[in-house]
Amino acid sequence: MKLSRPLSWFLLAFGVWSWIIWVTFVKNLVKDSSGQAFDDGHPTAFFWVHLTLAVVSFVWGTAVGAIGLRGLRALRGTS
Repeated sequence: MKLSRPLSWFLLAFGVWSWIIWVTFVKNLVKDSSGQAFDDGHPTAFFWVHLTLAVVSFVWGTAVGAIGLRGLRALRGTS
């Protein structure tokens, strides 16, 4: 199966965008001073749930971006 060029670029862009968004989110989560992420210096359930979401999103973003990159490489080889 071959992906179209626009779809491949979209998937690659989605993967990169996912990393940008979630890295920023994790940085903000670690620096949280509102008391939601840390209670007396200890991580809360809020922290662990959101860290888990970020890690899963990193994995999915990487997988989707890799599919887009492979699609672009396959199209380059046939051009």
